[in-house]
Amino acid sequence: MGKLTEKVKVVEVAAAVLQRPDGSFLLAQRPPGKIWAGFWEFPGGKLEAGETAHDALLRELREELGVEVVTAYPWITRVFTYPHAIVRLVFFRVTEWRGELYPHEGQQFSWQQTAAVSPVLPANMPVLSALELPTLYAISHAASLGVEEFMRRLEAALHQGLRLIQLREKSMSPDELRLLALRVVELAHQYGAKVLLSGDVELAQQVGADGVHLTSAQLAGLTRRPDAGLCAASCHGAKELRLAENLGCDFALLSPVLPTKSHPGEAHLGWENFTAAAAGSSIPVYALGGLSREHMTQAWQQGAHGIALLRQAW
Repeated sequence: MGKLTEKVKVVEVAAAVLQRPDGSFLLAQRPPGKIWAGFWEFPGGKLEAGETAHDALLRELREELGVEVVTAYPWITRVFTYPHAIVRLVFFRVTEWRGELYPHEGQQFSWQQTAAVSPVLPANMPVLSALELPTLYAISHAASLGVEEFMRRLEAALHQGLRLIQLREKSMSPDELRLLALRVVELAHQYGAKVLLSGDVELAQQVGADGVHLTSAQLAGLTRRPDAGLCAASCHGAKELRLAENLGCDFALLSPVLPTKSHPGEAHLGWENFTAAAAGSSIPVYALGGLSREHMTQAWQQGAHGIALLRQAW
């Protein structure tokens, strides 16, 4: 009889991204005596029998850091294969807690704006990239507003902190779109903001954009991630989200969440279906459709990274 293949163990872990109001996040260094000692990671720990990921998060932060979680939002789930096990990390963004941080396991703490410490556990590297994404993603509205009015409103929004923009102008001619794209990219870069071009990889490269945003039709037809910097995709359900993950997209839009003025009477997801589709996503998901800035907290509660806005952004 041949040797039985040993089944690889999947370790379920709840992980916390503790974030302060200034956007900085906490990393902890694994103490001596533990596997991967000296590596930096997001605090958390293994789920115990019968625990949900949320329950494990509360217990681990109490035991490991000495704090009581007040507000924790479900975020992304990353699976990573180490030599000894497959680890499934369910990440939460923790924005409010009670008590003073104390290293109950003797570990070192470090508040970071970007990961300046080293080495970082390999499973956490994609999470650091995801944390760089703003929570608001604004979609252009230049054809309706008029180019000059849109540029005025864009500069005002950039001045107020907007840092992620999708240039999507389906009704413009190629020449009009190229001229607008050059202006938008130049202005956005003056403020440190990023611009993704909708659907056109070649134009994105020509105008110096930071990436491309794929339509759902493009997403379905691609087998390789475009070479254009950041890559995002429009999705309308769990199946398309899995396509975006498999393609290696940096983030996705999931829509429409609520009824929209532009498509009255058309079917929409609703928050319950949005949550079900986004649950377990390995990439950040933005909620889109019928939303305003006031929906941001609810979107976080439903597992979104943030919200995307069209008319409401301007």
